[in-house]
Amino acid sequence: MDNDSKDINRLADHLFRHESGKMVAVLVKIFGTENLQIAEDVVQDTLMKALETWQQNGLPENPAAWLYRVAKNKAIDIIRRNKFSVQYDFSDSERILLQSEYTLNVVMDTLWTAEQVNDDLLQMMFACCHPEIPEESQIALILKTLCGFSTAEIAKSFLSNDDTIAKRIYRAKEFFRLRKLRPEFPGVSEISGRINAVLKTIYLIFNEGYNATHADTLIRKDLLDQAIYLTGLLCGNQHTQLPEVYAAMALMHFHAARIDSRIGTDGDIILLSSQDRIKWNTSMISEGNEYLNKAATGDRLTSYHIEAAIAYEHCIALKFEDTNWERILFYYNLLENLHPSAIVSLNRLMVLFKLYGSAYVINEIASAPDTAGWEKNYLYHSLLGEIYAPSDKAAAIGHYMQAQTMTQSAAEKKLLSNKILALG
Repeated sequence: MDNDSKDINRLADHLFRHESGKMVAVLVKIFGTENLQIAEDVVQDTLMKALETWQQNGLPENPAAWLYRVAKNKAIDIIRRNKFSVQYDFSDSERILLQSEYTLNVVMDTLWTAEQVNDDLLQMMFACCHPEIPEESQIALILKTLCGFSTAEIAKSFLSNDDTIAKRIYRAKEFFRLRKLRPEFPGVSEISGRINAVLKTIYLIFNEGYNATHADTLIRKDLLDQAIYLTGLLCGNQHTQLPEVYAAMALMHFHAARIDSRIGTDGDIILLSSQDRIKWNTSMISEGNEYLNKAATGDRLTSYHIEAAIAYEHCIALKFEDTNWERILFYYNLLENLHPSAIVSLNRLMVLFKLYGSAYVINEIASAPDTAGWEKNYLYHSLLGEIYAPSDKAAAIGHYMQAQTMTQSAAEKKLLSNKILALG
């Protein structure tokens, strides 16, 4: 494959991530949630045609519009071929004009405008987060159907296997097929509850981009861009301009602003204490601060608010030694009370280590009622390696080696190897 073909494939993959979900959402609006598989098939055919055509003729001037036009034409062909079929129900007021050849093309054109497409995508995301669909299936369905993830990628993100994820997606699609839900924004009383699953899915995409489980790269900017883009749609829509949405957007900006300093020229991870802060994107940090100010409206405090506040403290420290660890500890105490989890507790332990040293943290661990959740996480053993490195090199090496077995990231494995080598 020549360089031009590789460039087209790379650009196409990035574009498909952004546009496939939009096309699925519009096609579901046309054919109904009970025909979600048909919508996915049309999108898949469209993407295959795009790759074939673009490889021969180069990228069109407006690739997204090209995709929409092809998908729209394929949908029209399906409707015409099945004109007398009972498979598609176009009897409701929104779709009744799709039954007539005189109005079919005109109605189709109105469905594919940019503003309408964005609304349909958000409405479909809320449909996927129906309260009767289990949360793990909600997230898997959104990632697969609306975000262009493969089943294997989702499995890695969930630390699961392909078969389990495939079953979750199948059950969610069966729910749609039987219930024939109409994608729409929830009512005012429901939207704050449903937004949590939507944000959780988007943040999972962001985390996969920020700390990828793939072996060949640690950071995937395409996924970071996609997560920020989706959250931007929520921030820009009157139905979803909620404090937690702004807080999640702020959090993503604060983290994304630092990615250029996280990896060295040799591909090694650069820890926060050694990062060149001149490389931090001050414009993104400023934008994140604006979103954090917007998140202060209302009376709800969410984990996104607190995590964004923690990330902001790191961003405003001119050098690592200036980090306000006392304030960060306050935020972690707040977060642990609001949203207790093993990972929150581990991060809190790391802050305690920075503030009070090894002996204090060892006592904290010894007095913990349950460390089972920690012991399953590589960060716990990595932290113990840091704690024991000055006093017990053998114990430290043992913990670093244990941590190596618990991460799939090549970059993280190499970082741990370097720490082991440093101990001799």
